[in-house]
Amino acid sequence: MTFAEAEEIIDDDGHGGSEGNPDGMARVYVSPELDGWTLVIGPWCDPCDVERSDDVLHLCRDLSARYGQAQAYYYGAQGDGSAWLVAQDGVVLRRYCETGEAENAYLTLGEPLPLERARRKQLGLPAVWDEATESDEDEDEWKWAAFDLAPEIAAALGVSPLKLTAETRVEGNGVIAFTLNATEVQAESLRLDAEADLSA
Repeated sequence: MTFAEAEEIIDDDGHGGSEGNPDGMARVYVSPELDGWTLVIGPWCDPCDVERSDDVLHLCRDLSARYGQAQAYYYGAQGDGSAWLVAQDGVVLRRYCETGEAENAYLTLGEPLPLERARRKQLGLPAVWDEATESDEDEDEWKWAAFDLAPEIAAALGVSPLKLTAETRVEGNGVIAFTLNATEVQAESLRLDAEADLSA
């Protein structure tokens, strides 16, 4: 399966366009190894999804204990915001969400990453901040900068799917894989398919 084919499937899943997978949680794309990293892509991996955030945090923490590092990202390419979760050696170093949702502040964990600090300095903002005491203007300026930051953080710490090139070292094949959420979705999909066959 090519990356472009997987992107189309996962994009459909994420926007409710996939029959039998209305919330996009039933499947993910597991990439081939890319410069030493394996990417798992799909809404199921979203570190700021209210229903999945704890599961994603535990998964990244456990994977990082086993493999050294694990990260999860959300990026809404149409101005929907960004989120990142970075774990190393079994410890969550940072989780930050900037998607315009009220719950974002409650999901923040850890200290700002070096790239976050550098971007804030570029904006003329304090490198370390307290959302409770930050002015509305500073908060808005940071919010709009952070909305697009996930791909940059992914590229700085590992591999960003938005920055793959012909020079990216690729080993193996990518696949669409079912998540633990798939069983109910699959059963409903099979039921709908059977009903369609009967009515035809």
